[in-house]
Amino acid sequence: MDREELRAVQAPLKERYREEPQAGLITLRAEGRIGENVTCSIQTGKALVEAGLHPATGGPGTYACSGDMLLEALAACAGVTMAAVATSIGVDLRGGTVRAEGDLDFRGTLGVSKEAPVGFRDIRLAFELDTDASEEELASLQKLTERYCVVYQTLRQPPAVAVSLKR
Repeated sequence: MDREELRAVQAPLKERYREEPQAGLITLRAEGRIGENVTCSIQTGKALVEAGLHPATGGPGTYACSGDMLLEALAACAGVTMAAVATSIGVDLRGGTVRAEGDLDFRGTLGVSKEAPVGFRDIRLAFELDTDASEEELASLQKLTERYCVVYQTLRQPPAVAVSLKR
């Protein structure tokens, strides 16, 4: 998709969202099925993913790890956002790599130490790009990718999360 095609696709959406702000509010959903062997199956847009315990918490290592999936979602969202931003501002991005990595202290999630946090302590997002863009264009690309990446912004400024339990 080139710059003009992207703009042609997005222009009517942007106009509608300006005229009808509520039209831009869409609820995304994910659903899982709790299964045997301490697993939960998640239906993605393209495949069924069975998540289970990470080996550091006693899992066999044969299931997807939810922590890995979070990092994968960040890398995917940041990569798509960067590609869209590059297309939109006219930066020739021939390709590249997006890497998301995070540090976990599994003592927290296993309840071994109350001082150890449950969840990621640090997350790093790195790009290696194949481009001839100037330093100024790269700075713009990074700034706009950070600004418009949904997963990145959700991690940076977490929303309120409500949990319910039904029988």
